[in-house]
Amino acid sequence: MMSFIDPTTLILASIIIFLGALTQSLIGFGLAVVASPLLYIVNPQLVPVPIIAMGFAISAMTLFRERNHLQFNGLQYALLGRIPGGFLGAGLLLFAPQAILGLVIAAIVFIAVILSIYRITAPINRISLFIAGVFSGIFGNIAAIGGPPMAILLAGQDPSKFRAALSAFFVLSSLIALAILAIVGLVEMKHLWLSLMLFPSVVTGYLVSGLLINHVDKNKTRIVTLILCSISATLLVVKSTSALIN
Repeated sequence: MMSFIDPTTLILASIIIFLGALTQSLIGFGLAVVASPLLYIVNPQLVPVPIIAMGFAISAMTLFRERNHLQFNGLQYALLGRIPGGFLGAGLLLFAPQAILGLVIAAIVFIAVILSIYRITAPINRISLFIAGVFSGIFGNIAAIGGPPMAILLAGQDPSKFRAALSAFFVLSSLIALAILAIVGLVEMKHLWLSLMLFPSVVTGYLVSGLLINHVDKNKTRIVTLILCSISATLLVVKSTSALIN
C-alpha cells in the first residue's frame, strides 16, 4: 500500500466516493457535497484535488449519457468566472490553517444545503453567469463543491438539459480548477495516485445508479442526502472547532 494512505482510510474514502457518485447519478448533484466534509474528516489530503478529479469523472459519464440534451448557451461566461474565483480559492488553500479550512468547507456545505432547500432562482444572463462562475471557482477550489451557484441559475431548466449543462460545465471547470491548483503548487503525485485508487468507486456508483434510477423516489433521496450533508458538515465543524481550541 502507498505510504501516504493506510488501507482503512482508503476503504472509508472509497465507500464515501461510491455513495457520492451514486447520489449524483440519481439526483443530479451530490458527489462533492456528500463526500467533501466526510473525506476532510477522514484525511484532509483527499480534498480538493482527488475529489475534483472524481467530479470530473462522474460529470464526463453523465455528460455522455445526456449528450443529446446539451445546450451550451452562455456557459462560457461562467467558465470565465471560474478563473479568478479559482485563484481566490487556491489562495485560501495556501494560507489558511487546516482547522479554518475545515470550517470553510462546512460553511460551503451548509450554503449548498440551504440553497437546495429554498430553490432560489435568479435571471440567467452574462453577468449572473460570470458571478456564479466566480463563486463556483472559490467553492470548487477550496472544497470541490462548485455546483450550487450554477445549480441555482439553471434550476428552471428541463431535468435532462439541467444535468447535461451542469455536467458540461463541471467537465471543463474541473480541468480549470486542477490547472490553477497545479500552477500554485497544490497538485502532487500522491493526489494523482489517490485519484486512480478512488476511480473504481465512481464507476461502481454510476453503474449501480443505472439499476436503481427507476426504483427510487428522487425527492426522498434528495431529502436524505441533504440531511446526511448537514450531519457530516456539523461533524466537521465540531472537529475543526476543537482543533482551533486545542
